[in-house]
Amino acid sequence: MLAILRHYKSLKMNINFTRVNPKSRRLAQSLFVICCALLPWSATAVDQGKLPLDLFTNQTSKDLVERLLVKSLMQIAEGNTKQAMLTVNELIRTTPNFKLAHLIRGDLLSAQARGLGAAAIEPTLIGSSADEIKGLREEARTRIDHYFSADNDRLVPDLSIKMDNQQQHLIVIDIIKSRLFLYKKSDKGLQHVSDYYVSIGKNGADKNTEGDKRTPVGLYFASKKLTTPLSEFYGDGAYPLNYPNELDIHNKKTGSGIWLHGTPKDTYSRPPRASDGCVVLSNPDLRKLQPVLRAGGVPVIISDSIKWVDSNHVLKPHANIEPLNQALFNWRKDWTSQDTNQYLSNYSKDFFYSGGALSEWSAHKRRVQANKPKISVEISNISMFSYPKNKNGKITTQGDIVVVNFDQQYESPTLKNKMRKRQYWKNENNQWKIIYEGAA
Repeated sequence: MLAILRHYKSLKMNINFTRVNPKSRRLAQSLFVICCALLPWSATAVDQGKLPLDLFTNQTSKDLVERLLVKSLMQIAEGNTKQAMLTVNELIRTTPNFKLAHLIRGDLLSAQARGLGAAAIEPTLIGSSADEIKGLREEARTRIDHYFSADNDRLVPDLSIKMDNQQQHLIVIDIIKSRLFLYKKSDKGLQHVSDYYVSIGKNGADKNTEGDKRTPVGLYFASKKLTTPLSEFYGDGAYPLNYPNELDIHNKKTGSGIWLHGTPKDTYSRPPRASDGCVVLSNPDLRKLQPVLRAGGVPVIISDSIKWVDSNHVLKPHANIEPLNQALFNWRKDWTSQDTNQYLSNYSKDFFYSGGALSEWSAHKRRVQANKPKISVEISNISMFSYPKNKNGKITTQGDIVVVNFDQQYESPTLKNKMRKRQYWKNENNQWKIIYEGAA
C-alpha cells in the first residue's frame, strides 16, 4: 500500500484521504489500490489530484465510453466511491456489453462490502479467467493513457504522404497505442478526423507466418465490406486488407485473412492483444468508419514505431516527396528515350517483380527496346505512402521505402494500353531506386 502511495505521489496525483468521510475512508483506500493497480497514470494527466472542471465536459472529440470510464476511475482515486458507482452504472447503461465496466463495478461492490464489514462480493466477472481479467486491466491502462494525451488531434504521423484524386482519407494504426487514427486530405496536409481503440494480434506485431497470431506491419489497402455471410464473431462486418502485399510475399511471409472487423454482440471491445492477427474495433466504431471504408481502396498504415509530429509545425510536404517526384518523372523520361542503360539505372540491384529479379527484368527490357521503337508514356493521378519500418528489424526495409501508385498511359507502334501501376521505391545512399514494379 505504501509503495503504491509513493508511486502515486511521484506522479503528482496526491490524494488526501483525510478529506474523505471517515466512514468511507477505508473504502476509498481499498479502491485506490485497485485503481492504481489498473492505471500507471501519466505525470501530466492531472495536477495535484485536482480534476479540472471541464475534464469530462465539453469533450466533443472524446469518446463517450472512454469519458465515462476515465471519470469513474478518477472518482475512485479521489475516494468519491458513491459518485463513481453512479458513473459506472451510467457507463453500463450506455454499453451493457462492456466487460471492463462490469469489472470495475464488481471491484467497487467488493471494496464497499469489505469496507462495511459485509461478506465479500466477487470482484471479477463471472466465468472469467485470470488472463481475461488481466486483459481487461490492460485495456483500462491503454484507454486512460490515450484519454490524457491531450494532443492526439494535433499530431500527425511523420510519413511521406501524397494522396491521389480519389483518395480522401488515410487510416493509421499505432500498434503501441492500440489506436486507429483516421485522417482526411486537406489543403494543409493531413487533418485528424477521429480515432478509435483497437485490438490486435495476441502475440503482437510483425506477422511472418500463418497462424502466428500477429498483426502485420506495413502499408495495406482496405477492400470493400465482405458481402458473404459471416460468423457473428465478426460483428457488424469485415473489410479485408491486402496482406500479404508484394513486399510481404517477397520476404516469404505467409498467412492471409487479415481484416478490419467488429466484435460479437455480447462483447463491446476486446483487450489490446486478443485477435488472431486482425484489427478489431467495437461495432459502434466500425459503423462510424463505414462511410470511409465503403468505396474500398482506403490506404491503411500499420506500424509499431510511428514518429508523431505537430501538424501546426508541418508547413510543407514531407522532405521525401519532391525528390521522389523528380525520380519518378526521370524514370518516365528515361523509358521514353529508349536509352536502356539509363532506364535500368533507375532500378535497384534488389529489384523484384512477378517474373523474377533484376537480371530477368533487364534481359526482357533489352529485347523489347533493341529496335528503339518510338513510344509515349504518360503518368498521372499519383499517390505516395511511406512503408513503415518494423522496430524489431525483422523486415528487410533498411532505408526509406515509399509505395507509389499511378495511372500509366503507354503507346507504341504495336501496343496501346492504360493501367494502374504500383512501384516500391527505396532510398539507397540518397538516391531513389525502384525495388518492385507491377500492376496495382
